[in-house]
Amino acid sequence: MATFARRRRIPAPSLLVVAGLAVALLPGTPEIQISPEIIGLVVLPPLLYASAEELSWRELRAVWKPVGVLSIGLVLTSAAAVGAVASLVTPLSWQMALVLGAVLASTDPVAVTALGRRLALPPKVQVLVQAASLFNDATSLVLFRVAVASAAVGWDAAAREFALLAGGGMVIGAAVAGVVALIRRRTEDPVLETVISLVTPYAAYVLAEAAHASGVTSVVVAGVVLGGRGDRLTNARIRLQLHAVYGTVVFLLESVVFSLIGLALPAQVRALSDGDRAWPLYALAVAATLMAMRMLWLAPLSAVVQRKGGIQRMNWRVPVVLTWAGTRGVVPLAAALSIPVTAKTGATLPERPLVLVLTTSVVVATLVVQGFTLASVVRRSGIALEPDHTEREEAEARCSLATAGLSRLEEISDLEAVPEVVLDRLRRGLTARLDHARDRLAQDNGDGTPTESADLTYRQLRRDLITVEAAELQRLYDEHRIGDTTRRRLQRSLDLEEARLADA
Repeated sequence: MATFARRRRIPAPSLLVVAGLAVALLPGTPEIQISPEIIGLVVLPPLLYASAEELSWRELRAVWKPVGVLSIGLVLTSAAAVGAVASLVTPLSWQMALVLGAVLASTDPVAVTALGRRLALPPKVQVLVQAASLFNDATSLVLFRVAVASAAVGWDAAAREFALLAGGGMVIGAAVAGVVALIRRRTEDPVLETVISLVTPYAAYVLAEAAHASGVTSVVVAGVVLGGRGDRLTNARIRLQLHAVYGTVVFLLESVVFSLIGLALPAQVRALSDGDRAWPLYALAVAATLMAMRMLWLAPLSAVVQRKGGIQRMNWRVPVVLTWAGTRGVVPLAAALSIPVTAKTGATLPERPLVLVLTTSVVVATLVVQGFTLASVVRRSGIALEPDHTEREEAEARCSLATAGLSRLEEISDLEAVPEVVLDRLRRGLTARLDHARDRLAQDNGDGTPTESADLTYRQLRRDLITVEAAELQRLYDEHRIGDTTRRRLQRSLDLEEARLADA
C-alpha cells in the first residue's frame, strides 16, 4: 500500500486506513482486537518523538502564542462542544460524553506529520499545525484523565490527577533530555548512539507513566529539546545512521498503526448493543462539531495575527487550510482504548463500546476525507511554496556555502605550506559547486594523480572546509535567509560528504 501510495502521490496513512477497513470486511478475516498497552507503550513513544524532533526551534518561537491558544483554548472548547452534542444526540451520559470530547479534542501529531510531509507549506504554517498537534495532546490527555476519573472514581481523584499531570510530564521529559544529551556528548560509538536514541522516547514515556504523569507530554518535551540540539550532539556518520534507522522504524510503525485503525472498526461495531445502531449519525454529528469549533477558533485568531503583521485585508486561505489539516489519529485511539472496562465499584461501563466506535469512526473519517483532499485544498489555496521557490533557496544557500569554503581555502593557502595539487583539487571542487549550485565533490580531471600523502592532506583540509560550510549554513539559518527544511537537507549533504571522506 505504501509503495502504491508513493507512486500515485496518495497519502499513505489514508490509503492504509482504507486498506485495513477493506480487509476487515472480507469474509473469514480474523477479528482484530487492539491492545491499549501495545499502542500506548510500543507505538506512540517513537512516533511522537520523531514528530517532535522535526520541529524547528526558530519557527516554534515565532508561533508560540497561537500554539498556546490552540493547545489550551481550542482543546477545552472542542471537548465541551463535543460533550454537549454527544450528550444531546447520543445515548451517552454526560460523564461519558465529556470523556468522548476529551478523547477527540486534540488533533493527532502522528497523522498530521505523516500527511504534512507531502505538502510544501510555508514554514510558519507547517510548524503551527505540527506544534499545535503535539502540544494540544497534553491538554487533551490531562482533560481525558480528569474526565475518566470523574466517570469511574469520582471528582476528588480527578483533581489529584489534574495536579500531577499538569507539570509532571514536562519536568520528566526535560530531565530525560538533559541526561541523554550529557551521555551523547561523550559517546562516539554509532551502535551505542543508535540504541540510546531508540531507548530515549521509551524511557521518557515509562518514567512519566510510572510517576503517574503524562507520558505523551514527557516524550514530546524530550523530542523538542533533543531535536533542536541534534547537530551539536553527534558527528556526521552517526547522524546519517540515526536518520536511516529512525526512518525505517517510523515507516514501519506508521504503516502498522494506520492499518490497525481500519482493521479494528468492524469488530468494534459488532460489539455495540442494538440501541447504538445509529452510530454513523452520531459520528457525523461529532465530526461536524469538531470542524466547526476549529474554524470558529482559527478564523479570528488568523485575523488577529494578520492584522498585527500589517495585513489589512483578511486572508481566509490560511484558516481554511489549518482547519482541514486537523486530522485525528493514533493518540485519540490510544486514549479511547485506555478507558477502564469497569468503575471503581466493580460495575461495568456499558457506554465504553460506543465511545470506542465513535472515536475510531471519526479518526477514519478525518484520515480518509481530509487526508485524500488536503493536498488539493492546499494547492487551491495558493499558500503552498512553489518548487521553484524551494529550489532557488537551496541553490542560493549552496552558493553561500561554497563561497565561505573558498574564502577559508584562500586563508589556508596563505598561511600554510599545502601542496598545490591539493589546493587546486579543493578549489576546483568548490568552484564547481558555486558555478552549478551543486553539492558534490569535483573529481580530479587529469592534472596528475595525487600521492597518498597529498590525498590525506586533501581529506583533512576538506573536513576543515566542511566545518566552515556548516557554520555558514547555521548563519544563514539564524539570519532567516533559509528555512529549516533547506537547512536539514544541506546539513545532510555535508554529513554524507564527511562520511565519505572518513571511509576513504
